[in-house]
Amino acid sequence: MNDKNRCIRNVSIVGIIFNIFLLIIKIVIGIISKSQAMIADGLNSAGDIFASLMSYIGNRISSIPQDEDHPDGHGKAEYIFSFIISAVMIFVSMSMLKSSIFSIINSEKLNFSYNLIIVCVVTIITKFLLYIYTKLNFRKYNSILIKASMEDHRNDMLLTLGTLIGIICSKYGLYFVDGIMGSLISIWIAIVGIKLAKSSYEILMDTDISENLKTQIIQKTESIEEVLHVDSVRAKPTGDKYVIILKISMDGNLSLSKSHSISGAVKEKLLNELDYICDVIIHTNPH
Repeated sequence: MNDKNRCIRNVSIVGIIFNIFLLIIKIVIGIISKSQAMIADGLNSAGDIFASLMSYIGNRISSIPQDEDHPDGHGKAEYIFSFIISAVMIFVSMSMLKSSIFSIINSEKLNFSYNLIIVCVVTIITKFLLYIYTKLNFRKYNSILIKASMEDHRNDMLLTLGTLIGIICSKYGLYFVDGIMGSLISIWIAIVGIKLAKSSYEILMDTDISENLKTQIIQKTESIEEVLHVDSVRAKPTGDKYVIILKISMDGNLSLSKSHSISGAVKEKLLNELDYICDVIIHTNPH
């Protein structure tokens, strides 16, 4: 297991441990106080536990080395599991939204308690520390699974703040605010799930790299004197990296050995200078 995979594993385990703690206190206090926003927040923590577990399993699979059946490795497992995470998030959010709307229509009252405020404050502090922890690791390894955890912790801070607002409003008889906050939390979770699904879908469907990255590859390739022109650039994602397929033009009078040597220099340059590339396939056109 390399450093990146070990880091993803640790991030997942830490997320599971702390989210189990938050799940228990949110659900218990939410049910006692009849707070839809707190219960929704608790279900969100349950979703976080599932997401961390999927991240752990996805990381274990993606870290398996390449073999005869998987010559490009198992990197796409990260995106398969992140897609599963997004699907569950969307499903849970719809269930939470239905419950919150029901509480608004029926004017359900929550039992105000300072314990609700304490739970919110503890959650915000915990999630802030987890956000900092995952952000530092994301900057280091740039993994979509770590990014999903990082964004989830950040979103949870904002969502719990909304829960806190609903609880404070209930103290002054504005009970409908709790249901509204529960609804907003549900919608926010759905939006995050859709965004995560989109990112995973693009990789799984072999979406090409951006024009900015293509320009970067072209500039570095054409900086080698013997390369007259880059005819085309295509990319095949293998996880968090790409296999680059290049068509380049060189002097047609060059020997096969010389053109092969130049192609090797292009490949070495791209692999050494661009960390999102795992392999380069080059086709040479005579000019």
